[in-house]
Amino acid sequence: VQLQASGGGLVQAGDSLSLSCAASGRTLRSFGIVSWFRQAPGKEREFVAYLRQSLGRTYVEDFLQGRFIISRDNARNSLNLRINSLKPEDTGVYFCAARDNFPVSSYRRVDMYTYWGQGTQVTVSS
Repeated sequence: VQLQASGGGLVQAGDSLSLSCAASGRTLRSFGIVSWFRQAPGKEREFVAYLRQSLGRTYVEDFLQGRFIISRDNARNSLNLRINSLKPEDTGVYFCAARDNFPVSSYRRVDMYTYWGQGTQVTVSS
C-alpha cells in the first residue's frame, strides 16, 4: 500500500492550490480514515483535515476552516485538499496518512496513522 501526495509548489500569498493524495495497492474507501497533515520548517507535524470513509464525513481543523477544503475523488482513488487564500504560514510539507479504522478522539495524533505518503512541498511567498 502506498500513498502519494502531489500538487505542491511555489505560490504567492493569496493564491490557491490543490493537493492530491493518491492510493495504490488499495482503495481509499477501504481505510477508516484518510487525513492531511502538514509540517512547517522547524515545527512538529500538525493535523489539517480528515475524511472518515464510512460516513463520508469530512472535517477541517477549526483554525483552517474557510480556506481549506477536503474532498474525495472516487474515480481517481484520491483525496484532495484545496487551499485558498494561501498565506506564508501555510508553507510546509503536506502529508497524507491513513489508518484502517477511525481513531475517534485521537485523529490529530501522528502516531495513530499506519500509512504515510512522502509529502509534497508547499511554499508561499509574501
